[in-house]
Amino acid sequence: MVLDLFLIGLVITLYPLPIMAFVLVVSAPRGVFKGLAFILAWLGCLVAVIALVLLFTGGVPPAPRSPPSIAALAATLVIGVGLIVYSERRRRRTHPSSASSPSSASSPSSASASASASGKRSKGSGRSLTSRMDQATGWSAAALAVLLQPWGMVSAAAATVVQADLSHAESFLALLGFCVLATATLLAMELYMVFAPMKALLALTNLRSWLERHKDPAIVVTCLVLGLWLVGRSLYQLSG
Repeated sequence: MVLDLFLIGLVITLYPLPIMAFVLVVSAPRGVFKGLAFILAWLGCLVAVIALVLLFTGGVPPAPRSPPSIAALAATLVIGVGLIVYSERRRRRTHPSSASSPSSASSPSSASASASASGKRSKGSGRSLTSRMDQATGWSAAALAVLLQPWGMVSAAAATVVQADLSHAESFLALLGFCVLATATLLAMELYMVFAPMKALLALTNLRSWLERHKDPAIVVTCLVLGLWLVGRSLYQLSG
């Protein structure tokens, strides 16, 4: 359980979409307050999911090969397959078929014009998001954290928490470590904004620009790695 929660928490904390949104949140007026609201809502979702699972199991892991244990493994398998499928669909959307390559090759000017228009659209979208976040409240930032929670990965964590045994301190530490790890990137950015706001604003803006260009490969890799791990582990335990 500990290794699974560590890997899931690591993937969640490195997932680019919440990071990009959080940069907009803390860059807005009263950004530190809005960032705190975002983090509290983010943590609240994780704690609520874990609490619901522990309430269901009573803090006692089900016996091996029992129906609840098999159901948890089957859920993990489904989530893993879903992450792999999503990763592949995202990859295909990022690298579409080059069926129209002859026409694009024959008109380089149209290709450059298309790229320029795409860049202008992305810049305009970024400015629109920034203006919206400037007008947002702490409640809006909290709602954004709930919406951007990677629920597929959180569901995988919930299926793993079924194995938690609250009679052992190791389980408490593993659950606490998962929540901290899954929130570590957001906490680091928030603290950076508190103690060095000017430097943090520049660094986080550059980080968001970099993620804008590389978010798709990052999503593909993280979802694929986690999906393969979940599928392999669940198949091994189901067949064992």
